[in-house]
Amino acid sequence: MSLFSIKEEKFKSKSIKIMLTSLVDGTTGPHYELDFELLGNGPPYILSTNVFADDDGHREQQFKFWFDPTSDFHEYKITWNQYQIVFFVDEIPIRVFKNHQEIGVKYPTVPMHVYSSLWNDTAWLGDVNWSLGPFYANFRGFTINDCGNNNANCESQLNPQQQKMYQEIRRSAMVSNYCTRPDNHFPECKYDGDI
Repeated sequence: MSLFSIKEEKFKSKSIKIMLTSLVDGTTGPHYELDFELLGNGPPYILSTNVFADDDGHREQQFKFWFDPTSDFHEYKITWNQYQIVFFVDEIPIRVFKNHQEIGVKYPTVPMHVYSSLWNDTAWLGDVNWSLGPFYANFRGFTINDCGNNNANCESQLNPQQQKMYQEIRRSAMVSNYCTRPDNHFPECKYDGDI
């Protein structure tokens, strides 16, 4: 398994409704996907994360940004190992998806590919004013690291400092959690509570 990291600066136009996605996507067989989606046409910007586990997803967790994602580069990182998947922003863990195959939760174990795209979803984000283009995003610092032996970034649990940051950012910035929806049918939500 591996650690994926990219420094990303969101598109510059503040008057567009468009989605910037950095995702890890299994391309063969069952559909597995881990993604960061930066949403918005101006403050407040929203960071949406989603996990597809051999299904159609709907495991969204959304956060209001605690900084302006258009003003500078920020690091978006996913650590994926046999224990958990952790989504980080600037070294702050914002989401943990644990491996609970023992209770029937499907967990990505297939080879993945990294993609990034600008795309619009008018049903979700509204109409795009294409006359305001071109639209672009800047990336730098792309890395993929193997979680081989002795890699501290691939631990089975968050360390105490990370756990504190995780709880604080979820308390202060989370605006939507699939586990709290009335139609929630995901077994990991019953097992982990606030995941």
